[in-house]
Amino acid sequence: MISMQETIFRLLIGSIIGGAIGFEREVHGRAAGFRTQLIVCLAAVLIMIISENYYYHLQGDFPNLQIDPARIAAGALIGIGFLGAGVIVKSGATVRGLTTAASIWIVSAIGLAIGAGLYFEGIITAAITIIALVVLRKVEKKIKTMLFKSITVSTRIDENAEETITSTLIDYGIKIYSIDYEKNLSAGELIFNFHISTKDKKAIKEIYQKLGSLEIIRKIKVSSYRADDIS
Repeated sequence: MISMQETIFRLLIGSIIGGAIGFEREVHGRAAGFRTQLIVCLAAVLIMIISENYYYHLQGDFPNLQIDPARIAAGALIGIGFLGAGVIVKSGATVRGLTTAASIWIVSAIGLAIGAGLYFEGIITAAITIIALVVLRKVEKKIKTMLFKSITVSTRIDENAEETITSTLIDYGIKIYSIDYEKNLSAGELIFNFHISTKDKKAIKEIYQKLGSLEIIRKIKVSSYRADDIS
């Protein structure tokens, strides 16, 4: 059996670690913040303690009974997975909450480690998690990621319209994946939908201003789309 002092120590360590990771999420305005992460980690610690005590208790009363103390913990991870899925939000081509969901999952795993008495493993994992959330956030911002945009341009009917727009995009180092066409005879306009990508965030703004200044352009719209949509 786990002693009362050991039980309290494990619960306190789990609360501190869960709270520390949750504090970072709270500072950045995430849904699963300080209290949520603390409670998740505390719950995972308690579940592991229950699993161990349940195992020791039954082994004492029924020594010939085969028991797997990890089964309760495994069920807890599945349940916490549903909790993490609840913070993932998809809006158009943007998906938010993946990091928070991952932090909930790792917090639960850390809690199980602490609850099992694996202090070194739990604390090291917590330290790496905090570094990933705090330090690597700054590194991630400096990485030039690929931006996928859809540029919809409406022009007056002009046989050189596509060439003019395409050459402008190429001048800014834009990669064009596909072009959709539409002609509105009643309005006397052509509509082009360019699916493009670039690593230069400034280029998108400059292209928007450049195309908007052309006489043949009537309307321009820039929106995001997912990389998965590229055929």
